[in-house]
Amino acid sequence: MDNVCHTLVGAALGEAGLKRLSPYGNATLMIAANLPDVDALVFLTSTPSVSFRRGWTHGVLAQGLLPIVLTAAVIGFDRWRSSRRHHQPRARPWALLALAYAGVFSHVFLDYLNTYGIRLLMPFSGRWYYGDAVFIVDPWLWLMLGAGVLWARRRMTVRPARIGLTIACVYIAGMLGLAVAGRRIVQDAWTTTYGAAPPGLMVGPVPVDPLRKQIIIDAGDRYVTGSLRWWPRQVRFDERTVPANAQSPPAVAARTFPEVRAVLVWARFPYYVVTTGRLPGTATFVTVRDMRFGDRVGAITVRVN
Repeated sequence: MDNVCHTLVGAALGEAGLKRLSPYGNATLMIAANLPDVDALVFLTSTPSVSFRRGWTHGVLAQGLLPIVLTAAVIGFDRWRSSRRHHQPRARPWALLALAYAGVFSHVFLDYLNTYGIRLLMPFSGRWYYGDAVFIVDPWLWLMLGAGVLWARRRMTVRPARIGLTIACVYIAGMLGLAVAGRRIVQDAWTTTYGAAPPGLMVGPVPVDPLRKQIIIDAGDRYVTGSLRWWPRQVRFDERTVPANAQSPPAVAARTFPEVRAVLVWARFPYYVVTTGRLPGTATFVTVRDMRFGDRVGAITVRVN
């Protein structure tokens, strides 16, 4: 999910009463709810970001360690501030640790919900997990959580934030249910039409409209796109297909490049676009993309001759 949503979850948890467990409780929750995205620092390096994002800092090892690091930092800040003001430190370490874990766990769960996915078991396994349930920027979650936070602060009561969190949880549960049901419906429709289950498929969310889903079918040597509408229910497969080109000689050559292999760590539905000039001896370029995002995320171009 986007960082606005992560921050709102931390703020809503705080306004629901958890911030009362310790001084700096609200700050701890909101920082922890964004902390796994420290991997965004990869943008300052030459490493392809998609090969690193949502890996180490979202895996089980980081989930165990990041809350401890954050709690130590908050306690250190509290003691430094208290020494300057000649007061006793006020932070409650165990309460802050619990809040830090709540914030980090909320982040990982929300990131699991979309089609980008997370590598939950890093560093022990690089397997990706995808919820395919909620679009990465969901204005409905902003509305539910934001309204709860604002109302709670204006009324000085925990009830609105708890209501906002409850509605958001019901919404997420509903979207997860639709994701499971949608995948089954699309797989059955494909099998009925073509006689066999596809090697892979995605039935993912689209912006704003929770009752419409994007379909990507891995048909082996090509990809088929389409859409699922829940009301009225309709499954549609597009006539135009996208060739994977994975076994073409230029694609095979492209996979020898470290930057391409790095992108393939992340790619779920990779395909290769080969561009060669018309004149003899013209250079050949290969662009690697993922059907989920096309040119928007992760695409890379290399020259293979």
